[in-house]
Parts: sequence; C-alpha cells; structure tokens
Amino acid sequence: MRIWNGPVLGMVALAAAAMPSLLATVPAQAQAAGLAVAAHSAERTSRRDVYVPRILSPRAGALWRVGERVEVTWDVSDPPAQITNRTGSITLRAGSVTLLDRVLARDFDILLGRMEVTVPDVPPGDDYRVVLSGDSGNWSEPFTITSDGRAAPPPGAPTTRRR
Repeated sequence: MRIWNGPVLGMVALAAAAMPSLLATVPAQAQAAGLAVAAHSAERTSRRDVYVPRILSPRAGALWRVGERVEVTWDVSDPPAQITNRTGSITLRAGSVTLLDRVLARDFDILLGRMEVTVPDVPPGDDYRVVLSGDSGNWSEPFTITSDGRAAPPPGAPTTRRR
C-alpha cells in the first residue's frame, strides 16, 4: 500500500486502510468531505515558497562605522502566500566568507522589512555584505566598514584585514 506523503491525508489514508470498519460507520458524504478537507490541508502545507526579498540597504558604497547603529532594509512588497521559514537572521559577510560568529540580528519576522543593528568591531574593509537569511540567504551589495571617522577607501583599493 502506498500512502501519500502529506501529513493529514497520509493519516486519513492510513486510518482508512487499517480500520475499514470505522469508515463504514461514517456516512459517505462525510467521508468524502473529510478526505477533501484533508487533501486541501495537505496541499496547502506542501505548497510553500522560498522567499528571497531584495536587500535595499546597505547599498554599494555605503559606509558603516564600528559601533554605530545602522538599519538593514529589504523589500517585502511581494511575499508569497506560504513562506517556508519566516524567522530571519542577519549575518555579516567579508569577501567570500560569511562570518557565522558575526550574527547582527536573529529571530525576527522576515516580513518586518527592516532591522536596526550595531556595526561589529571588525577590521576596516570595503568588501563587506550583509546576508539576510530565512528561507534563503541573499546578500547585499558590497559596502565599507571603517573603525574611525576617515573616509572609506576607493572601491577596489587594497585593504588590510586582521586574521
């Protein structure tokens, strides 16, 4: 016997196969309605979409200073009806490496569209990005983090990073 993989319909199919005498006591219309509701419910839970909102800020060339409060924003104008994971986090990325020990925010609703974060104490550089995670992990455009009030180095200029 093959049981459909959906949580509700699978249980109904299992009950129908294991206990036919139970279903015999239920009128045919109720059985059909129950199966239709179970199928609809299982279909709704299986149709979840991966949500990848576009990060609006920081934008390319933005300058963040260590210790300041900044806002990360993303576009929530067109979310899908069923989002797989609405719990978001924001992590810092340096070059090609996501800094898993630099979580800037966590456990927020991805549909908020904005979070205020504190710029962490990291080496100055011009190839930082934020990674917005929930359903997916999408990155912002590259921006600069500096530890003092000096102007950011020009894009592509060599930077010194502590390791």
